[in-house]
Amino acid sequence: MRLPRTVLMSVALALALGGCATAPLEQAGSLRSYDRMSDANGLVTRSKIRVNKKDVLAAKTIRIASTVFPARADVPLTEKERRLVANAISRELCLRLSERFRIVAADDDADLTVQATVTHAAPTSPTASGASQALSIAKTVALPGVPVPVPRLPVGLGSLSVEAEARDFAGFQKAAMVWARSANSITNSARVANEGDAYDLAADFGADFAKLVTTGDSPFGGIPALPPIESIPVRFGGAPKYVACEAFGRFPGVTGFAGEKLGLPPGWTDSGAKESPANGPAAPPAHEASPEQTLTQ
Repeated sequence: MRLPRTVLMSVALALALGGCATAPLEQAGSLRSYDRMSDANGLVTRSKIRVNKKDVLAAKTIRIASTVFPARADVPLTEKERRLVANAISRELCLRLSERFRIVAADDDADLTVQATVTHAAPTSPTASGASQALSIAKTVALPGVPVPVPRLPVGLGSLSVEAEARDFAGFQKAAMVWARSANSITNSARVANEGDAYDLAADFGADFAKLVTTGDSPFGGIPALPPIESIPVRFGGAPKYVACEAFGRFPGVTGFAGEKLGLPPGWTDSGAKESPANGPAAPPAHEASPEQTLTQ
């Protein structure tokens, strides 16, 4: 009996997701408050969110503090690898939030300040990624010109967990997210680097949190929106819309896209942040004692 194509696709997706590393949904203590957060999960993402929709929609300016990725004994990434992943989050946030907000530098007043912290990351297995790339090359040689995708081997996949919040000028939390996602065999490229999957997932987190702050709604569900035309030159290495975003360096552009397809380590194509970024980490938050300041979605 021949199975319908939709059934085959569902089985393939289930097998691919079944090989994912489990990303922990952790509360690391970097947020001002974790009260009244509600579950908001996507197909491959787990998260908890809360947002004061009225206040985030009223905001016009935003400051993006450098993402923090502290060293952990159970996360075997080097300082350089952690910096690259953290900066990828900050840079994606700056691009996405530029669509609605005016991004300001550290010494300027802002309606909101965004701070993200990486709470956990499972490393990618360079050996498994290399084997996946070898299979892809073998398919290209054996079946030249045949557009048959070769999924990654469902082993050695990485993951990323992040939490972030947007606070107003008085320090009150206006949006918050605890987020976890694992790489899978279908949608994530095989990079031969410890930080490969965490680096790619950093952009996914940046997109999700930016949508929460921009719209005041959950970023999961609904029809995905096409990126605005003005963002395309930025992704190809052009100057960002706001000078403050230069603190996080420019997107690696064509070189980066090619490096991803070839499975190269992110550090080979991404120069990272400038040596002296304008936006440093925000001050550690104090305990939030005013529940009325927060409205859940």
